Amino acid sequence: MFRKVSLAVAATMLMLGAAYADPIEGNWKTQSGETAAIGDCGGAFCITLKTGKHAGKQIGKMTASGDGNYTGSITDPADDKTYKGKAKLSGSAMKMSGCVFGGLICKSQNWTKL
Repeated sequence: MFRKVSLAVAATMLMLGAAYADPIEGNWKTQSGETAAIGDCGGAFCITLKTGKHAGKQIGKMTASGDGNYTGSITDPADDKTYKGKAKLSGSAMKMSGCVFGGLICKSQNWTKL
């Protein structure tokens, strides 16, 4: 009996964890067609490329700043330059930007949740 209750509690906890996942977490299709995974990495969200020439490379780290906005850093995998990063969620779409000069000049991409 105790074993059945333990299994039921464990299953409930797993479902609750998935239900409370942050909306930025998951797999995203980048504007260039690659897949990037975003997941929790100790209080922040790490962005790792899953496909393409730079598969396996971590290219960013973001923290939630409220109302579907995220801030942190983003790295261009082609030249390893890191920029001030920001992301804005809108349903299953996300606008990912890397900025210089305090946010005066930004380059953006639109990503789609898979």
